[in-house]
Amino acid sequence: MRDKLSKRQQQIYDFICSYTQNHGYPPSVREIGKAVGLASPSTVHMYLTVLQDRGYIKRESKKPRAIEVVPDESEQKSAAQQKSQPLAQVVEDPDRNMMSLPVVGRVAAGRPILAEQNIEEHMTLPTSIVGDSSSFILKVHGESMINVGIFDGDYIVVKEEQEAHNGEIVVALIDDSATVKTFYREKERIRLQPENDTMEPIYADNPRILGKVTALIRSFNN
Repeated sequence: MRDKLSKRQQQIYDFICSYTQNHGYPPSVREIGKAVGLASPSTVHMYLTVLQDRGYIKRESKKPRAIEVVPDESEQKSAAQQKSQPLAQVVEDPDRNMMSLPVVGRVAAGRPILAEQNIEEHMTLPTSIVGDSSSFILKVHGESMINVGIFDGDYIVVKEEQEAHNGEIVVALIDDSATVKTFYREKERIRLQPENDTMEPIYADNPRILGKVTALIRSFNN
């Protein structure tokens, strides 16, 4: 029987298991630290060493920063009755090039887009999609952009910027609400054009541009 874990050790172990189950892939060492409030990766590794010593995980010498989650005896008995599956891994692998981005909920005027109050969760994506850490994710509500393939319930990756060029798809703040539209600068005003033939454009003198849309994420399970 394995030794009982401290509150923090159990918190880390539970996060590793639940994250993998919910996302279909394991969290990085950095994500573990962020989830439990540890800023230093070395501190996270220290806790992982404790988990290894107590039989909760196994480290693979040929895979730096990789671990295997070891089920307890009751889980092993249950698993023996089911199809064998590979153990979950927690990897901070440079070859994977993954990055965690904040998913922004309600956006308020006068508050930075990435203020803690705005962030609902985080989503891990390949850097080939994300670009860099100045990006965030926003869930689309409504059908104003269906002509360009952006539908209600989709998630968009947005690179945080304050300027835009004509024809770029942007997220702008209008009346304390974020809206996704195509940007056009006209003589003395800005036209935010919906990509839906049934909707009228929005005109504004100086809307706050939150960023440019760089990628689209869609789940076919919803």
